[in-house]
Amino acid sequence: MGEEKSVSVWKTIKPFVNGGASGMLATCVVQPIDMVKVRIQLGQGSAVQVTKNMLRHDGLYAFYKGLSAGLLRQATYTTARLGTFKLLSNKAVAANDGKPLPLYQKALCGLSAGAIGACIGSPADLALIRMQADATLPAAQRRHYKNAFHALIRIVADEGVLALWKGAGPTVVRAMALNMGMLASYDQSVEFFRDSLHFKETTTVLGASAVSGFFASACSLPFDYVKTQIQKMQPDAEGKYPYAGSLDCAVKTLKSGGPFKFYTGFPVYCVRIAPHAMLTLIFLHQIQKIETSVGL
Repeated sequence: MGEEKSVSVWKTIKPFVNGGASGMLATCVVQPIDMVKVRIQLGQGSAVQVTKNMLRHDGLYAFYKGLSAGLLRQATYTTARLGTFKLLSNKAVAANDGKPLPLYQKALCGLSAGAIGACIGSPADLALIRMQADATLPAAQRRHYKNAFHALIRIVADEGVLALWKGAGPTVVRAMALNMGMLASYDQSVEFFRDSLHFKETTTVLGASAVSGFFASACSLPFDYVKTQIQKMQPDAEGKYPYAGSLDCAVKTLKSGGPFKFYTGFPVYCVRIAPHAMLTLIFLHQIQKIETSVGL
């Protein structure tokens, strides 16, 4: 009885554990690209200029600043979103008599999983953005967070508990768009490559993860741009913030730079998001294979 219960518990939590582990592994690989992307969005120049300046002033360590927050974010956000997506997809398949889900149902599962994951991971995301942007601020305004937990403690002490969810609105919307593009397109592509094109397992996983990475990038960058601007803004001398909220930021950005302004840094963003999505899904597939081979 006890063994059956433990097996049932593991079966329930396994998608969440696998999702978090795959996301953390992927983050360790793409963290330097993410650092460059954030600084481009903060207006510090092209990818080449940003990379040169980071190496010149801070050395290689600069590319991994905020890694603790990035790992914490994956341990919360990706654990929740991938686990929830698997849970919702399984329930939807069961309700569909075991048949493959249509694309719109996969998209709905991705939207829901993204929203839930972002609500849970928003504090870690805020800490990550602030740690990455800290070096770009004037010396007097720098916060000098030591690590993700120090950042969270300081934010609560200086600004209150609710400040941990500052910018949560655009974070949730961005996560919904990203996960809709990433997870729905991955499952759809796996079915197409495997069943229609008869690709082998490795080719199917690589091809589907590449498609997934592209759609994750294309769907989420405008929301990521707004989210970054909201989370890193500082009050002026009179205590006023440049934006009243995410909608105000979007409107002002559209007026000042047009729609393409939202795609500032798209090549670097795509290079960062697509590999992270690909690696997350590839690591997830490999973890699942290992578990199957050892009978977990």
